[in-house]
Amino acid sequence: MENETTFEIQEKDGLLVHQGVIRVPYTWAAGEVVSRFYAGLREKKVLGLRCPACKVVLVPPKKVCHRCFSDLTDWVEVGDEGVLQTFTVVHYSEPDLHPVEAPFAYGIIKLDGADTGMTHLIGEADIKGLKAGMRLKAVFRHQPQGNYLDIAYFKPIEEANHG
Repeated sequence: MENETTFEIQEKDGLLVHQGVIRVPYTWAAGEVVSRFYAGLREKKVLGLRCPACKVVLVPPKKVCHRCFSDLTDWVEVGDEGVLQTFTVVHYSEPDLHPVEAPFAYGIIKLDGADTGMTHLIGEADIKGLKAGMRLKAVFRHQPQGNYLDIAYFKPIEEANHG
């Protein structure tokens, strides 16, 4: 049957892996808010929305404030640098799911001028040297296309040694 979903379970590096293909044809519309956010990324700018009531700046932007439920319409540009709030290290490579070779890290980065964090890949980093609170900078793709991956990854900012 053409639309039938099948799975095969294999052992790979001591883990059980479910191999299969699920066909789910769909079209996803980014919507008004995400479209503007992506347009900013295409210009190598990070945009957020400021709440008119509680002044929180959401990055990535949302249409409604998650704190007070006000409609958000005040666009602001935030910095492309920020603080690593938390992270996780992925030790298992799965090329079909992610093209980066393990180990690699994902983090939540709160950009300068934002009150929320955005999840992204961390690159050009010694995984063992990552720590919450360190500063990171966005590295944009050379040819942005207007999507979340226009930021290729975030990299640690070299801190000047003042000692």
